[in-house]
Amino acid sequence: MLETGIEIPTRISNEISVAAAAARSSRSASLSNREQRQRIIAIRAMLTQQNAVLVAHYYVDPQLQELAEVSGGKVADSLEMARFGFEHSATTVVVAGVRFMGETAKILSPQKRVLLVEPEATCSLDLGCPENHFGAFCDTHPDRTVVVYANTSAAVKARADWVVTSSIAVDLIRELASRGEKIIWAPDRFLGDYVRRETGADMLLWKGSCVVHEEFKAETLQNLQQQYPQSKVLVHPESPAPVIALADVVGSTSQLIAAARSLDAPMYIVATEEGIFHKMQQAVPGKKLVPAPTAGEGATCESCAQCPWMKMNSLARLEQVLQPGNEEEVIIPESIRVRAVRPIQRMLEFAHSR
Repeated sequence: MLETGIEIPTRISNEISVAAAAARSSRSASLSNREQRQRIIAIRAMLTQQNAVLVAHYYVDPQLQELAEVSGGKVADSLEMARFGFEHSATTVVVAGVRFMGETAKILSPQKRVLLVEPEATCSLDLGCPENHFGAFCDTHPDRTVVVYANTSAAVKARADWVVTSSIAVDLIRELASRGEKIIWAPDRFLGDYVRRETGADMLLWKGSCVVHEEFKAETLQNLQQQYPQSKVLVHPESPAPVIALADVVGSTSQLIAAARSLDAPMYIVATEEGIFHKMQQAVPGKKLVPAPTAGEGATCESCAQCPWMKMNSLARLEQVLQPGNEEEVIIPESIRVRAVRPIQRMLEFAHSR
């Protein structure tokens, strides 16, 4: 198995993002309950006036998740966000998440106005897979099918044969391997390694990772299992292999929520971004959810997983983006969009066929 890629200064990026998120969170927290309710009413009115729908990822602020649902939008993983925005009749799609999610919405719906709640919110997987480096790597392996994770830029998607999300990655790669196809996989090496082990496919892995999931530690997870022997462990496949090995269920965000609902256990230890706890607790209100620590021996939930870019999304930013003359519209060159839409449509068609 070959791994290739480039290293990015994630520590610096994280520090900047965390500082920005903290400042915005502080401003939002200073509002009274009455002022917060007034803000939500005003935002809902603006969404209606602009024929806009809000789609939110499971990892963003619970207030944004709740607003998306009560205003007729959707809370989902990246695959469902893309599908919902494409199928909805709204002429404007507002994305609470990170940049690649807004780009995907625009790729699928070029006639719609697509706004990002926080245009500066990105993803370490996207940053760590620049199109020029990745394209050059693909060019050296022209015999391989190029499969890229949804957490990539529009330009990288344009270079791919397939786009996948974690919810369908194993099924798709198993299908391609059954046809004898050899794969280039980018950018998450942990997810790619998990898929390779599950399918036995011939895969070259790009050396990327999620700054949240790569920090989960098997040692501390084992300690929690010993502390809570009746618990089940739910793990996102962007996590390192030793963590995945301890899981009762490995899956995407939507699959982990479904597992919490279907399994018969009084408690779940959850190894993914902590924003998922809002919807997961709603799904299993009588059960205890324990976050898996992301630090070493002795770590507590104070060190648990938070994506610095997801946390940049806020009600205050959403209100600002919807103000006239202050739009943060996603723009993608048509030459890139027409190439990127093909592998995304293939993804949606494959998912629909499951």
